[in-house]
This record gives sequence, structure tokens and C-alpha cells, in this order.
Amino acid sequence: MKRRILIGIVALLCWNYTGAQSETKQWTLEQCIRYAVANNINLKQREQMQESKKIELNTQKFSWMPNLTAGGNQSFGFGRSESRDGLIVDQNGANTSLEIRTDMPLFDGFRIPNNIAAGKLNLKAATEALNKAKEDLAIGVTSYYLMVLFNKELLNIAELQLNQTKDQVTVTEALVEVGKVAMSQLYDIKAQLASDEVKRTDAENNFNLALLDLIQALELERLGADFDIAQPDLSDVISDNIQSLLSPDLIYDNAVGFKPQIKEQEYLLERQKKLLRVAMSNFYPQININASYSSSYDRRFGSGIGELDQATFSEQFKANARRRIGISLSIPIFNRFANLNRIRQAKVDIVNQALTMENAKKTLYKEIQKAYFDATAAHANYIASEKSVAASEEAFMYAEERYAAGKFTVFEYNASKTKYAQSLSQQAQAKYNFIFSAKILDFYNGIEIRL
Repeated sequence: MKRRILIGIVALLCWNYTGAQSETKQWTLEQCIRYAVANNINLKQREQMQESKKIELNTQKFSWMPNLTAGGNQSFGFGRSESRDGLIVDQNGANTSLEIRTDMPLFDGFRIPNNIAAGKLNLKAATEALNKAKEDLAIGVTSYYLMVLFNKELLNIAELQLNQTKDQVTVTEALVEVGKVAMSQLYDIKAQLASDEVKRTDAENNFNLALLDLIQALELERLGADFDIAQPDLSDVISDNIQSLLSPDLIYDNAVGFKPQIKEQEYLLERQKKLLRVAMSNFYPQININASYSSSYDRRFGSGIGELDQATFSEQFKANARRRIGISLSIPIFNRFANLNRIRQAKVDIVNQALTMENAKKTLYKEIQKAYFDATAAHANYIASEKSVAASEEAFMYAEERYAAGKFTVFEYNASKTKYAQSLSQQAQAKYNFIFSAKILDFYNGIEIRL
């Protein structure tokens, strides 16, 4: 009898909807994480934020280059105006002017190089923020994936209970026929069968909801029933994951050097220091070089002015050309303490960012501590649940034998079966809690999440 039960449990735990397996792709945890990272909309938005930082940095890098602008003006005059001879006469006129100019910074108090350095650090921080979002997504997908496996195992247990009750209905019918038990026993066991069918339906609904949560996390809503996950080998949970239970201090000392949330804050702190230098640049003189070229064409209309008396467009444009090159110097003297207050604000921002980084480190340590204690508690619960399963299984086998002999009532049999099912459920819960906590510790230790 014991061997038959064990075979039934193994068969049910390995069950994976084989009728649909040929048509349905089974996704591993690694495939789910890769797909989520590649297709998640929130991550795509963060990637665009990172691209925006690249564009900002590109703009800052070209701040050293000279600019070049061109312009023109066309005006018309009517009535009395000054003639070419300097007399005020009645005449109309038109003026066409064109200009091209350029200027380039020679020295700006090191504003541009510090802005470029701050932009590079800002881009690095954005990259680490993106990496943190990817890690959070991977953790979320892992949680949903394990929840599907957990609910599938609960469904297997419900199937096992249902099949056991079906067997006992057959046994009870035989006992009633030979007169060993009363007909009421048959009614009671059939009532239990109906109850087990409801539990099996509830377990299936919970499994489908867990699967739906995973599908929605992957943004695969259109797949629906065509989605299933692979059943990993979890036969030796303890030995496969016990090495993950390192001390929180050891994991933290390793994690603080590479976790993206810490690197992001470090880059932002260095950026604030560069922005302080940008603010200090306002106290330095500013030196620019500039150059321009301009020319104009005048045309007069009025009495005594003939077409032949006026120079042509090309002649005037050449004659009126003006070329200019120069260097401008701007020395800050007093601007109502605005520059001083910018420096003070930049120093405040540095202190605030340093506190933010320290808080991020404390949060990381707390998360590692919690994951460690969750893992150790789940490990202890799993060890205890193994003993509980063994004891309740033995008690159930005894109850099953006594019931088959007509010496146990349905209520006694159901009580033993319920305790056995509860111990299996508790073991499944402890197992997946332990796996998840162990994977979280691996994640903080820089180990890729795998099942």
C-alpha cells in the first residue's frame, strides 16, 4: 500500500498536462526572465530615459565647438530721408543686408569640462537604474514562476486526495455489500468525494490564476492556454540550495561593490561634486572669440535719381562688406549673491546625495538580512515538514488499512487523510519559500537566478 501511494505521488508531481505538451511550449524560468527583460514596456521606457541621457551628454560634448549663424534683413523707407550726399530729400528707398557670425568659448571657468564629466556620470547612473529595474523584474518573474509551481503542486495534492477518496468509495461499496459497514458510511464517503472535487476545482482555479499572473508579468496575455512552464528538478531542494545560506555580512560586503542601486547612487554623488565645480565656474572670467561678416545693398527711388546713378548689387555688396574678429571678456563682479548661493545649494545637494547613498546601503543590508532569515526559517520549516509528512503518511496508511477492514469510520479516515494533505501542503509551501529565499540570496551575491 505504501509503495502504491509513493508511486501515485511521484506520478502526480511529474504531471505537466501531457495531453497539451505536444502543442504548448514549456517555458523555463531563464526563458521567462529573458523574455520579460527584452519585452517589458517599463524597461523600454527606462531605456528611452537612458537614451535621453546620451543625447544630453552628446550636446554637452559639442559645447566647445564654435556656433555659426546667418541672418538677413530687408527694409523699405518712404518719405523724407537722407540721400547719399547727406541731404534730407523726398525719396523712397530699400535696403538689403546680410550677415554671418560665429563665436566660440576660449575659457569659461572650466564649466564645459565639468558639465561633460557630470553628464557622463549621469549616463552611468541611468544605466545602473536600468540594470536595477531589470533585476527587480527578474525577481518578480521568479516569484510568479515559483507561485505557479507551488499551486501546481497543491493541485497535484488535491488530485491525490480526490483519487484516494474515489478508491475508498469503491472500498466502502464493497464493505456495504458484505454488510461490514452501514449504508450511512457510503453516504458519508460520497459526501467527502464531492468535497474533494470542490477542493480540486479550487486548486485548479488557483493554479490558473497563478499562471495568468505570470503571463501578465511577461505581457503574454494573447497566449492564454498555449502557455505552460517547465517542471524543474526539485527532488533535492536542501542540497541544491543550502550553499546559498551565507551570512548576511558576507553577502553584503560582496553586494555593496556591484549592486546597481549602490553604483547608481555613487555616480550621482560624483555628479553632484562636478556640478559644484560648475557652480564655482561662475566666479571665473569668461573669454569668447567672435567673428562676423556683413554687407548691404541700398536702392533709392525719387526725383533726380536714375537707374544709372546707382551701383549694382554686386558692386555695393562688395563695397559695403564689413569683416570683424574679436575677443570678448566678461568678469563677474557682483550679481546679488546668486553665484554664491548656487555654490551653497550645490554643497547641500552633495550632502543630501551622500545621505541617499548611505540610505541605499542600509536598505540593501536590511533586504539581505530579511532574505537570510526568511531562508533559514523556511529551511527549518522544510526539515520539520518532512518529519510531519512521514508521520502523517504512516498514520494515513494505518487509517486506510483500518477503514478497508471496516474498523474505522469515514470521519476517522477523513481526519487522517486531511492531516496528511495538510502536511503535504505545508511541505510544499516551506519548500518554495526556501527556494525563493535562497535564490534571493544568490541574486544579492551576484549569482544568476536559475532553477
